[in-house]
Amino acid sequence: MKIRLHSAFLVVFVLLVASCNKESVADAVYPVSVNAVEVEQELLGIVNVHRSSLGLPSLEFSEQAYEQANLHTDYMIAKGDLSHDNFSARASSLAAKTNAKQVAENVAKDYPTAAQTFQGWLDSPNHKDTMEADFTHTAISVKKDSNGTFFYTQLFYK
Repeated sequence: MKIRLHSAFLVVFVLLVASCNKESVADAVYPVSVNAVEVEQELLGIVNVHRSSLGLPSLEFSEQAYEQANLHTDYMIAKGDLSHDNFSARASSLAAKTNAKQVAENVAKDYPTAAQTFQGWLDSPNHKDTMEADFTHTAISVKKDSNGTFFYTQLFYK
């Protein structure tokens, strides 16, 4: 009985120490990939032309959103898949830096061109709604992984 109790205590202690020492995903450092600036600019232009065709105002580029979008794109590349992980941290950071009242994001992967990415978002009701929502600012991060696969993050806020 004494050995079992000691072993159980040791397991709980190890789990407690291990859980306290884990670095949060938000604080982790990931390799930084190079931005595909031309694709980013083209995609932003396409989104704004679309918004304009609906009578909506163009979205203004935001350096603060670009910083957050780049961090998330690097995270997705490191993970190897799409995600909205840690969105609340990105939204909180943007709100703190810009006084944003509302933040949203679209992500994509595997589309080789800006036009195809836009069409993919347009064909998805949730992504389409985000692109057409009442936002004022945006930024798009587009980067390739080591296999040449494009990853996209677009942040929106107002």
